[in-house]
Amino acid sequence: MTRQTRGRRKRRHTTAVEETVTPIQSVDQPGQLSVEHSAIDGIRVVTVRGEIDHTVKDVLSEALLSPDSATPPRTVVDLSGVTFMDSSGISVFISAYQARSDAQGWLRIAGAQESVLRILQIVGMDTLISCHPTVQQALHTT
Repeated sequence: MTRQTRGRRKRRHTTAVEETVTPIQSVDQPGQLSVEHSAIDGIRVVTVRGEIDHTVKDVLSEALLSPDSATPPRTVVDLSGVTFMDSSGISVFISAYQARSDAQGWLRIAGAQESVLRILQIVGMDTLISCHPTVQQALHTT
């Protein structure tokens, strides 16, 4: 039993972790991008940390637009660890949103820090992709 699973069992509502966390890219330099994914109750959770800019857009795109047909069409992107995002990130999120919509699914953003959330609001992304304070809220919104 992982520490992550034990922590979930202490909560009042139960969630099923269907996959272990898998790092897609992890760089130990401050500001660099790391991406991990897991699944909770059949919903894909992509956890992103670092900075999203043109130098890492392909990594983010690969993480969100996986060609794997087994990828659940419902995805929550945890941005709580993202400290910066430019227009490259916006483009990737629009593509991911369109792909999920085409697959009869959805894309939600969770935990965006104030600076990142402000960018999403300025360009109107928060009206296209629902933004939630936490991953749990994003998972359980109907």
